Amino acid sequence: MVFDRNEQKAVVALLGAGSMGTAIVRRIAAGKKILLGDISEKALARVSEDFRHSGYDVETMVVNALKKDSVQAFAKKAAELGPVMYFIDTAGASPNQANPEHIIDLDMVGTGYAVDAFGEVMAQGGAGLIISSQAAYMYPIPNDIETQLLQIPTEGLKDIAFIKEVAMKNSGLAYMIAKRMNHLQAQRAAATSWRNRCARINTISPGVIVTPLAYDEFNAHSEGYQRMIDASAARRTGTSDEIAEAAAFLLSEHAKFITGTDLLIDGGVIAAIRTGEYQIG
Repeated sequence: MVFDRNEQKAVVALLGAGSMGTAIVRRIAAGKKILLGDISEKALARVSEDFRHSGYDVETMVVNALKKDSVQAFAKKAAELGPVMYFIDTAGASPNQANPEHIIDLDMVGTGYAVDAFGEVMAQGGAGLIISSQAAYMYPIPNDIETQLLQIPTEGLKDIAFIKEVAMKNSGLAYMIAKRMNHLQAQRAAATSWRNRCARINTISPGVIVTPLAYDEFNAHSEGYQRMIDASAARRTGTSDEIAEAAAFLLSEHAKFITGTDLLIDGGVIAAIRTGEYQIG
C-alpha cells in the first residue's frame, strides 16, 4: 500500500538518532521526508522502524560525525532526496562518556563539519538547529578568544592555543567550551554560508533533561545534579518533549526573523548560578 503519493517533499535531516532529536522530528516531519543519520546501525533500525510504524516517510544512513567526508556524504544524500528545509544536529558526547579530545572532536569539530556541510545544501527558507547545552554558559570564554574562534575554519579549531591548553585539561572543560563554540558556529553560519542560501540556523541549550544517555551523568554525579535541580526555579528536570516544543517554533515560519541566536531552556539553573543561589562543584 502506498501511504503517500506526494513527490519532491521537504527533507528533514537529523544527525544523532537519540530521544531528543527524534522528539523534535516528530513535531515537524509529518508529510515530509526524514533522513536519519547516526553511527549506530542498531539505533537507526530501531528509530526508523518506530517512525515508519507511526506513518512517517524515513530513510537512514550510517554517519560518523567525527569524519568530514562522512558528514558531507550525509548532507549530499539529504539534498538528493529533495529540498532540505530542516537540519537538526544532536550528535555529541557528555563529560562522563568521553575524554576531552573525543568531546572536542565530536561536539565542536564534528558539529562544525555538519554546519559547514549543510550550509552548502540548505534550501531557501530552510532552518537548522544545533542542540548545545546549558554548560555553554558555565565557562566564560574571553571575548578576544571568541573572536579568534569565530574566524578560524573548522579544520583549524584544534590548533588554537586556547583549545589545546584549556579545553583539553578535563572532560568538563572540554564540554563547556565545545558547547559554547556551538553558539559561535551558529552565529558565524547565520552571517555567512547559511545567510548566502537564505537559510536560518540557531541553537538550543537544554538544562537537565532526562534521556537514556543522561543517566550516565546522573549516575556519576547524582549529588551535584540533585543540588542543581533543587536550586532551579522549576525544581524539576526537563523532558525531550519540552525541548521539541521550543525547537519546533525555532524551525517554523513563525521564527523567520530569528537566526544566529541561542535559546536557553534550563528551568532556571543558569539564573541560580549567576545569582549565587547555586555554586558549581
